[in-house]
Amino acid sequence: MVKYRTSIRQKIIVGYYAAVAVMIGMAVFTFMTLMFLEKKIVFSTVITELFDTTLEIRRFEKNFILYGQTEDYQENLRYVAKAKEIFEANIEEYENLAVTRQLYTMRDGLNTYRSLMEQFASLDKKPTPQRSAAEKAIREKGKEIITIAESISKIERERLQSLLGQAGRYLFYVIAFLSLAGVAIGQILSRIVVKPLKSLEWTMKSIADGKFSTIAMDSSDQEIVSLADAFNKMIKELEMRQRNLVQSEKLASLGTLLSGVAHELNNPLSNISTSCQILSEEMDELDPEYRRELLSQIDDQADRAKNIVRSLLEFSRTKEFKREDLSLENLVLETIRFVKGQIPPKVEIVTDIPADISIFADKQRMQQVFLNLVKNAIQAVEEEGRIEISARKTSQGKLENYESYLSEECANMLPSLGDSEAVYVKITDTGIGIPQEIIGKIFDPFFTTKDVGKGSGLGLSIVHEIIEEHGGCIGAHSEVDRGTTFLIRLPVPQKQGNVSPGKKL
Repeated sequence: MVKYRTSIRQKIIVGYYAAVAVMIGMAVFTFMTLMFLEKKIVFSTVITELFDTTLEIRRFEKNFILYGQTEDYQENLRYVAKAKEIFEANIEEYENLAVTRQLYTMRDGLNTYRSLMEQFASLDKKPTPQRSAAEKAIREKGKEIITIAESISKIERERLQSLLGQAGRYLFYVIAFLSLAGVAIGQILSRIVVKPLKSLEWTMKSIADGKFSTIAMDSSDQEIVSLADAFNKMIKELEMRQRNLVQSEKLASLGTLLSGVAHELNNPLSNISTSCQILSEEMDELDPEYRRELLSQIDDQADRAKNIVRSLLEFSRTKEFKREDLSLENLVLETIRFVKGQIPPKVEIVTDIPADISIFADKQRMQQVFLNLVKNAIQAVEEEGRIEISARKTSQGKLENYESYLSEECANMLPSLGDSEAVYVKITDTGIGIPQEIIGKIFDPFFTTKDVGKGSGLGLSIVHEIIEEHGGCIGAHSEVDRGTTFLIRLPVPQKQGNVSPGKKL
């Protein structure tokens, strides 16, 4: 069964159409609300006109009763007809009000009021009981009409205010809903698009720091899956190429080693040659005990040469990460032996490493660390100077007494181990030093201050990676024209079964 794979484009299109549909729905709802309000506002003018008409009816009624002029009577009847006309034209709207019964009362009242006015106009203008009774009936009916009109106007005014308040609340809800919908869509897009890209950004930062790790994105989108596959493929390619560069750096170091090895091999080979020459020329005359001594010297010197060659082969060979208990003193001295041929006559290398200090480490990789640091120190002191290599096994709390001159910045580069013990190795030179503005970059891959063609910028990066691989850390402190100090911290030896293997370089 083929699994259907979604895409970011499809999700964005669906989200876009959904947002547009919601906005259109909200716009239609708002438009209908505004139309309804407009209709109610228009109707409120009708209510106002009806109320004003009833006021005019009462005004001309009063004038006619007081002065008896025909013009006032005619205007009164005209406004009564106008009120009936307004009522009849908007009867459906009036029926939606809560005072429907009073409206019909008002309509009947207008008819009665007209009849009373006509009857009153036909009476003699002289004061009579009949005229007084008619006048009283007209005034009561007019008061009833205007009271109903005023009640209708008040109710409609209150209803309009209520509708305006509801419309304001609806608009507030619409804005709040659209805002929340925008936030929700933003969160969804963040989860769909931004979060995988952030994960990609973090992984790229780790790659910039020299740490290769594949990325696993929790997404089924085609674009993200394709991006993750291409990214992981790129990581594998970069990791393979860095391995080749690291191996090239290691092989480049063999040029330095060979001169030291040649110097070291020269002494045992000379001894072997001399002993063989004596044996070949004076075999018969030599005392048997002396012959055995010469043969023993040949065997010892051959073993010495074999050990030198074995050390060289072990360094150059690519091996899996394997820790073992190593004497730190022997490891450092063996590494120094490799670079003897590169040490200028006026450069002195001094070691101060207690014989009882051991480290639990991969021999080949730690040799690479000390070889790179010693080579850098030799190049820094140039023709004349001093290189000191010392070590102590102490706790973090007692480190201050051992390395009190190191800057606070350098000490902060070494994560705290609490009160547990660790092995601290210090390599100090009296060379040209490193400017403070670039000392924070010296462990970055491919960063170098050397001229083009004289360094790849991988030496200290490899040192940093190997030390971290062993669970340790390295810090640096330098002053221009006064020298540089590297401080390495390594865990105390542990049983191999308790230590997880590192990665292959």
